[in-house]
Amino acid sequence: MTEAQKMASPERSTVPERAPGELRIQVVDRITAVSAAAWDACANPNAESVTDHNEIATKAEPCSQAREAASVPKDTVYDSTSNPFISYAFLSALEDSKSVGGRTGWQPRHLLAETADGALVATAPCYIKSHSRGEYVFDRGWAEAYERAGGSYYPKLQVAVPFTPATGRRLLVAPSPHAAAIRQALGRGLIELCRHDDTSGVHVTFATAQECRSLGEIGFLQRTDQQFHWQNAGYTRFDDFLGALASRKRKTIRRERQDALANGISVHWLGGSDLTEAVWDAFFTFYMETGSRKWGRPYLTREFYSLVGERMADRIVLIMAKRAGRWIAGAINFVGSHTLFGRHWGAIEYHPFLHFELCYYQAIEYAIAHKLSCVEAGAQGEHKIARGYMPRTTHSAHYIADPALRRAIADYLARERAYVAAVGAELAATAPYRKDLVIGG
Repeated sequence: MTEAQKMASPERSTVPERAPGELRIQVVDRITAVSAAAWDACANPNAESVTDHNEIATKAEPCSQAREAASVPKDTVYDSTSNPFISYAFLSALEDSKSVGGRTGWQPRHLLAETADGALVATAPCYIKSHSRGEYVFDRGWAEAYERAGGSYYPKLQVAVPFTPATGRRLLVAPSPHAAAIRQALGRGLIELCRHDDTSGVHVTFATAQECRSLGEIGFLQRTDQQFHWQNAGYTRFDDFLGALASRKRKTIRRERQDALANGISVHWLGGSDLTEAVWDAFFTFYMETGSRKWGRPYLTREFYSLVGERMADRIVLIMAKRAGRWIAGAINFVGSHTLFGRHWGAIEYHPFLHFELCYYQAIEYAIAHKLSCVEAGAQGEHKIARGYMPRTTHSAHYIADPALRRAIADYLARERAYVAAVGAELAATAPYRKDLVIGG
């Protein structure tokens, strides 16, 4: 790297790269250095195909789901689904609300790939980290071991959506016949940024399997883990889903749902214009109550909810519980083209099974009503299997700068991948579905 490149503006520094033709890899310290249209053309090029979910205050009739992208060259490689978390609206709300940046330990360092004439063809949401909180791919053990050996694990680079354990593209390449080459150019740009910023490594988390394979070709280590997702087997109502379960599991879910609402609790789906500041105030109270107990200090600010509500109201579903005229609990969900993403929940009153009702069963009902193919209910939780959520493998890729640390982590990951695969197979065998049915993966 030349002295001129080292002295480039911290808001937009340049790392030279080629492929295909002439590509320029740049770094920006805030997402507003890019236009929303340019970012989203890389992140969600098929966003117009997402069904309008603006009217969701009540259980509406099922709506149609457009699934395929507009015509592109047949050798184009990209994911045609729309993901709300990699959108400009979501990522800019994190920055503008100060949920990231400042003293949070998440400093934006987004990568951009541009052609010689300045056209943006790819991006990667990247952050320089001073800790490992809010990632859900746990590497604190690596950090402690490296520090005991005299190394400095922090800072590190994280290519991720902060606080969001949901799989999606991380190397956001616009549709192109050269997508694979551009993806690798971004990967090499990340390695160069790691060297330029003197960080210990680059961690690309909750990426697609295809992206991780591509990064593996240029030296990134592969890591897997497990989540639990619900798959829609063409159900038209919740009872159809129950009918696919073994009798004992079906009876348990019916009892849990009845018990959850036994104390005069009603459930409401809120979105669009129903996302008022009063509703956000109530939900933030739930978030702070539960987040303070789980994490000590919740990650998201109150302003985040106002901003994301303004910018993404048609992609948000709040599933809220009310008792005696006041909101008592709620779960926030984001809507993709094919998937309902459950994020976090909270409550100010305890009621048995209310968590399951709002986070799992109501999410299934919503997905069925809106013909969504999947519900992702967040990180961890083997208890979800009994509720119809089956194990799915998640992927991450890790570039480790220090060769000795890299060798140690590579050995650990080989054993961990084998363990994750074995546990996944064992858990899948405990599926609550009838043995005469095959539920799609």
